[in-house]
Amino acid sequence: MPTELYQNPLTDILFEQAKDFVGLYDVTLGWFSRVNAAGYQLLGYPSAQALYQDPVRSLRAAPLLPADQAVLREKIRQEGRYEQELEVRHQAGHTFWAQVEASPLQLEGRPYLLVRLTNTQPLHQAEQQLAQSLGRFEAVFSHATIGIIVCNRQGHIELANAKAQELFGYTGPPGLMGRRIEELVPDAAGRRHEQLRAGFNAHPTARVMGAHRGALEALRQNGSVFPVEISLSHFHLDDELFVVSYIIDITFKKEAERELIAQRQRVERLNADLERKVADRTHALMTTLGQLEQRTRELTQALAAEQELGELKSRFVSMASHEFRTPLTTVLTSAALIEKYPGADQQDKRLRHLDRIRTSVKHLSDILEEFLSVGKIEEGRVQARPSRLDLPELLQETVADVQGLLRPGQRIVPELLGTEPAWLDTSLLRKILVNLLSNALKYAAENTTVQVRAACQAGRLTLVVQDEGVGISEEDQQHLFERFFRARNVTNIPGTGLGLYIVGKYLELMGGTIALHSQLGVGTTVTISIPYENHSAD
Repeated sequence: MPTELYQNPLTDILFEQAKDFVGLYDVTLGWFSRVNAAGYQLLGYPSAQALYQDPVRSLRAAPLLPADQAVLREKIRQEGRYEQELEVRHQAGHTFWAQVEASPLQLEGRPYLLVRLTNTQPLHQAEQQLAQSLGRFEAVFSHATIGIIVCNRQGHIELANAKAQELFGYTGPPGLMGRRIEELVPDAAGRRHEQLRAGFNAHPTARVMGAHRGALEALRQNGSVFPVEISLSHFHLDDELFVVSYIIDITFKKEAERELIAQRQRVERLNADLERKVADRTHALMTTLGQLEQRTRELTQALAAEQELGELKSRFVSMASHEFRTPLTTVLTSAALIEKYPGADQQDKRLRHLDRIRTSVKHLSDILEEFLSVGKIEEGRVQARPSRLDLPELLQETVADVQGLLRPGQRIVPELLGTEPAWLDTSLLRKILVNLLSNALKYAAENTTVQVRAACQAGRLTLVVQDEGVGISEEDQQHLFERFFRARNVTNIPGTGLGLYIVGKYLELMGGTIALHSQLGVGTTVTISIPYENHSAD
């Protein structure tokens, strides 16, 4: 090993402080015996030892054959210096361009090469980007479909694309190059072009030439003129101002505009005549259509109302005939039987039939009350009149009112969850709760429980009635709050189909909501929620 090279402190400092790859290539071994830190890091090796032990032993992306390596080493020995830019491999698998310099050395009688490698990849990328930019510029400039002319500050043309040469009729060399721009637009915007150019040079900005001054006319080489649109922009290169003109021949545009104006004038005259006729006919037609639409709306409303009334009448007659028949039959039968028990010892039998008569009469009275309630609601004669609510008393009295409806083994379990001062219409609340409890008992079997939970909390009254009855199908639940509607699985049980309709209307008056959850064969849970004030409205 060349010990004198490693033991020289000055050499070591220069070697290790170099920012580029610096390595000592042992010609006998055919690989590097020393590389600085910047060198192995540039090639992607974790350490110098990793580079020394690389079995490939080549910096090139495409390693040379042994014969070619021998030729290269001999060339370096003879010329005393070697310099070349080549593609170098990186340990990560990619390649990059680098400038390689090599000089021969003799250390302890053995041949070495002092190799320096400089990364030129950024320069290659910059050159490639520049070439691409120039290529794009050439493509855009040369093949543009509009004329493009570049002038210096003095107005001399330095660049002109093929389209500009064609527009102005300069087909042969030197074409437009070196000419003054004033030759192409001799009377720009009614003023001398030199003055315009001087003004632009003083304040260069992107703008349209001759804006608001009418169309510009350009001069061809043969002396003919043609209308153009010219836009100006600029750029600076080495502190020199250059002006770029973008030129479009608008001959066809102007001809089309003139033709369009003539056509528009003809159309305007025709439209004026037509509009007068259309206006008269439209007014008459709109008047007729308005009258027809009004008659159609009135007829549709009348037909809908008549159809709804007919349906309600049919449902009312069907319901009333069914609901009245049973209690009236009971009254007539009991009255006839009472006549058969004239003796004093038959008083208990007479009382039993009198009770049946009273029950039937009450049933009829309840049915009539529901009919009257519907009429009052729809006529707007029912209003909510809030008063101080005693929730425990309301719950107790309502449960007591429906005790006569209990079947054998049925029971009502009330639960008061919370109370606070509230102002609500107690009468409407009682009717709502009685209706819900009556339904729960009516559609539940014997030996079942009806739960009633009530609470006044946080400005809202909540009533929950839960039964273990026959339940309601999802399809029927959508119609429960319609007048005279009865679920299909309870048509054999007496009822008017007005109870929940009335409950819903009462809740509307008090600003409340009702939610119903039911499952066939399991039961139904109805939840009432009504907001309230905790003081009198007065």
